[in-house]
Amino acid sequence: MSGLLNILPHRISQGLTAAYFTVTSWSIRGRSTLVQTTEMARMTVKKIPALKDNFMYLVVCNETKSAAIVDPVEPDRVLQVAKDAGVSLTKVLTTHHHWDHAGGNADLWKRYQADPSLGKLSIYGGNDERIDNLTNPVGQDDTLEIGNLKVRCISTPCHTTSHICYYIETPEDKVVFTGDTLFLAGCGRFFEGTAQQMYDALITKLSALPDDTKVYCGHEYALNNLRFASTVEPDNVDITQLLGIAKEADLEGRRAMVPSTIGQEKRTNVFMRVGEGVVQKFVGKSTPLETMQALRAAKDKF
Repeated sequence: MSGLLNILPHRISQGLTAAYFTVTSWSIRGRSTLVQTTEMARMTVKKIPALKDNFMYLVVCNETKSAAIVDPVEPDRVLQVAKDAGVSLTKVLTTHHHWDHAGGNADLWKRYQADPSLGKLSIYGGNDERIDNLTNPVGQDDTLEIGNLKVRCISTPCHTTSHICYYIETPEDKVVFTGDTLFLAGCGRFFEGTAQQMYDALITKLSALPDDTKVYCGHEYALNNLRFASTVEPDNVDITQLLGIAKEADLEGRRAMVPSTIGQEKRTNVFMRVGEGVVQKFVGKSTPLETMQALRAAKDKF
C-alpha cells in the first residue's frame, strides 16, 4: 500500500490516505480522547489525540498566551482546545505533507480567512508544494517565535523529503516535536529517503539534543515498537521495563507514555543504538549505517 501511494499523484494519494485514516478511526470514536497537558515554566504543551493513533500538539507561550499547533489534522478539536485554553492560535507547525499530519491545514486556513477575529494564520513546514497552504517554508536551523518562545527547525528528511522537527529551548525546559521521524522506541518508515538520511536525523541531529529534552512524536506506537526492541535487545533492562508498562496500559495509558526524552530514546530506541554490538549482531551487520538499513527492513516485516 505504501509503495503505491508514493507513485500516485499527490492529490489521489492524499485522498486515499484520508479515507483510510477516517475508516480506521471509527473503531475508537467511543473511547476517551483526553487532552493531556504538560505545564512548564515558560510554556505549556497540550497533547491532543487525533484519528486512530495520531497526536496534535498545542504549544503555548505562558507569558503572552500566543500559541501554535503542530500537525492540526482535526481543526474542530484544535480550535476548541485553543478556545478552552484562552490562547491566541496564530501558527501551524507542519512536520510533513502526509494527510494525517497536514490534512487539516486547508480547512483551518479557510476558517481564519472567513473569520478575521481569529487573526492571521501562518503555516510553517518544509519547502514542499505538497503541504497545503504553506505560507512560511523553513529549513535547517531556521527559527520562528511563538510569543517569547524561540523555535529552531531541524531538517530530518527520510520519511518524507521535506520532514521538519521543531525544537524549543528555554532556560528551564526543552522540547522537540518529531512527527514521523522519531517515535517512542522507534522511527518512521523510509518512504522517500535513505538509511543515511535517517542516520543523520537520529544520530547526528536529534541525539545531539540535551538528554532531558522532551520528545513529542506524531503517533502512539509504543507497544509495537517496544516489542520489536525487546527482540533486538532482550537483555536491555530499560526496554524490558518500558515494555512492561506498555503491556499493562490501555490506550490512554500508552498515550501517557509520550513525551519520552532524548535520554530515554538513547537507552531504549534500537534505531538510536545502531552503534551497539548487540544491535548490529541482530541484523548481521558490522557498521551503524548498514545496521540502520537492515533494522528498518526487519521492523517493516515485524
